[in-house]
Amino acid sequence: MNYQTPDRLQAVVLDWAGTVVDFGSFAPTQIFVEAFAEFGVAVSLEEARGPMGMGKWDHIRTLCNQPQIAERYRAAFARLPSDDDVTALYNRFMPLQIEKIAEHSALIPGALQAIAQLREQGLKIGSCSGYPAVVMAKVVELARSNGYVADHVVATDQVPNGRPYPAQALANVIALGVDDVAACVKVDDTWPGILEGRKAGMWTVALTCSGNALGLTYAQFKALPAEALSLERERISQMFEGSRPHYLIDTIADLPAVIDEINARLARGEMPQGS
Repeated sequence: MNYQTPDRLQAVVLDWAGTVVDFGSFAPTQIFVEAFAEFGVAVSLEEARGPMGMGKWDHIRTLCNQPQIAERYRAAFARLPSDDDVTALYNRFMPLQIEKIAEHSALIPGALQAIAQLREQGLKIGSCSGYPAVVMAKVVELARSNGYVADHVVATDQVPNGRPYPAQALANVIALGVDDVAACVKVDDTWPGILEGRKAGMWTVALTCSGNALGLTYAQFKALPAEALSLERERISQMFEGSRPHYLIDTIADLPAVIDEINARLARGEMPQGS
C-alpha cells in the first residue's frame, strides 16, 4: 500500500486558557504572582506571562531561573531557589489555581460558534493545556456549564513531557483516531503550544489577541485604537516568529476561515511540514 497525503482535515487540537476560555489568559498568570508573593518574592504579571504554555512546575522553574527573580528569592531566603523550592511554590500555586479558576472561566466571544462550524465539517475537537489534571477537571466542568465540551482532553501531567514537546498533541491524535498528523491543526496562544504542534507535524494557528501575548480583557482589546492594535499585532507576530506558526489570527472566532484555507492546501497536495 502506498502512502497518500490527506486531502481534508480530521481534527483540531485546541488550547484552553487564552484560546477557548479566559480572554487574556489571566487565570494562570495572576495566580503565579500571588503564589510567589506568599513566599515574599515579587513577580510582575509581565514576568509571569513569559514562559506561559509550559506545564506549571516547569513554568515556575523557568521563572526561578530568571536572574532578577532568583536574586529576589536569594534576598528573601539567603539562597537560590532549588527544585524543592520550586515544588513548594507549585504546591502553593495549585490550591490557589483551583480556588480561583472560576473567576476566569468565561468562554471567549465567538468560540462556541466557531467550534460548531468545525463540527459541522466533521472535525473532531481535541484539547490540551499547561494545566495539570486536577485543575483541568475544574476547567472542563466550568466549560461544560457554558456549553463547550471537547472530544478529548489531555493535561500536562498525563504525558511524560509537556510543551514544547509534542506528547499532548499526539495523545489527542491517538485518542481521536486520526490517521495522519498532517490532517490536524494545533491552535494556541503561546509559543510552546505552537512548537508542540510543529513538532507533532501538524498545521499550527497562533492567536495574537485573545491570549497571553496581548494580555488584555476582551473589553480592553475591543477598545484599542486601530493603530495601537496594529502595532500590537506586529509585536506579537515577532514573538511567534521562532515557533513558525502557519497562520496568525486574532481569536478563535477567525478560525473557520483558516480551516477552509488549510483544506484547500491539502487538496492541492501541500503538507504542514513543507511550509
